[in-house]
Amino acid sequence: MLSSQVYKQRRAKLMKQMKEGACLIFSAPVVKRNNDVEYDYRQDSNFYYLTGFEEPEAALLLLPKAKKDKIILFCRPKDKAQEIWVGHREGVAGAKKNFGADKAHPIATLHKQLSTYLQGSKVLYYSLGSQKYCDALVTRQLNHLRAQVRSGMSYPTEIKDPVGFISEMRLFKSKEEIDALKEATQISSEGHEMAMRMTVPGINEYEIDATLQYCFRSSGSVRLGYPNIVASGVNATTLHYTKNNRKMKSGDLLLIDAGTEADYFTADITRTFPVNGKFTKEQAAIYSIVLKAQKAAIHHVKPGVTFQSVHNVAVRKLSEGLKSLGVLKGTLKQIIEKESYSRFYMHRTSHWLGMDVHDCGAYQINGKSRKLEPGMVLTVEPGLYFRKDEKGYPAKYRGIGIRIEDDILVTRSGNQVLSEAAPKEIKDIEAIVGKGIEL
Repeated sequence: MLSSQVYKQRRAKLMKQMKEGACLIFSAPVVKRNNDVEYDYRQDSNFYYLTGFEEPEAALLLLPKAKKDKIILFCRPKDKAQEIWVGHREGVAGAKKNFGADKAHPIATLHKQLSTYLQGSKVLYYSLGSQKYCDALVTRQLNHLRAQVRSGMSYPTEIKDPVGFISEMRLFKSKEEIDALKEATQISSEGHEMAMRMTVPGINEYEIDATLQYCFRSSGSVRLGYPNIVASGVNATTLHYTKNNRKMKSGDLLLIDAGTEADYFTADITRTFPVNGKFTKEQAAIYSIVLKAQKAAIHHVKPGVTFQSVHNVAVRKLSEGLKSLGVLKGTLKQIIEKESYSRFYMHRTSHWLGMDVHDCGAYQINGKSRKLEPGMVLTVEPGLYFRKDEKGYPAKYRGIGIRIEDDILVTRSGNQVLSEAAPKEIKDIEAIVGKGIEL
């Protein structure tokens, strides 16, 4: 768990960038699954980033120019009856004592108190459109203040989105955040290896899904970073396949894209391997191309290179491989310029990684691809997908889907592969698939 001092420093940094006005951020809403059953709750990443507070029905108000109370937290009050059913609540006192609030109020009073707190602020930093109920509440309070302007009332006449400030802060990981990512990638890497060891022909995809979840949870992770992709055979050619309900056969490849969280930071790792423990000649050829492309792209990651250039390196290597197999015709320059490769490689090579699997942060600055800097974390995940229902290339490759993904920290001298413990060399994979757990 991160210390309360970390959240205090984050809030101070955000308020320093705001300079004036007020900033209002809401917790994630509770979502009903059916009747009185709710989906598992996961706090909004920005709200948690600034508070460490995990309860729903909460709001954070920052007032950088206030003389005394700069951090205001609205939350659910203590309620013995509700706590019997759904567990402990921090309450107003707990919000002040344990989460650094200068002042705290019951969430039910927000609609009455917000207009008071906003008086005198010229700007309101608030993310319009994130939640309809919250938009309506904010609008009502601004209208209430606007109606009193003739009596000398001063109120925010400008609304700005604070997400840009927060995203930029989250893009650069601190030591504590990197440690959380290292824990998430280590647990996730162990899960991938266990999945390889437990895979044999005849079992179902959901059995491997259960293996992953068991490994993640038994290692201390409280939730997945995203729904596991356990895609065998032709399912591996569907990029975000999540049904995970096919019986696996000898000769299939199994693509697993899975990562778990540690203190709200998630890993994102993909491995592809043969269900029977042995790559066919065709599978090995495609796998080697993807692995070569991934290694080249990872090697390219260092401070000063652009985000786009990582993708360009991977595209070139994949195109070279497809040309060498006779899958694509023409010169390498023609293949890249015409994007002929996109028939088999239709997604980007990288995305930011952090509290969200597709984490926040700008990819371009002033219309140009952003340069990588120390503290950034990105994925490198080239792949090749040969759909069964398409023609125009050698039939022996149809139905093969391969992706290899690692999590990369940009360092001052280059990069660090956080997920390197997950096996990806052909010889290492073939040595453990189906071998069971070593005691």
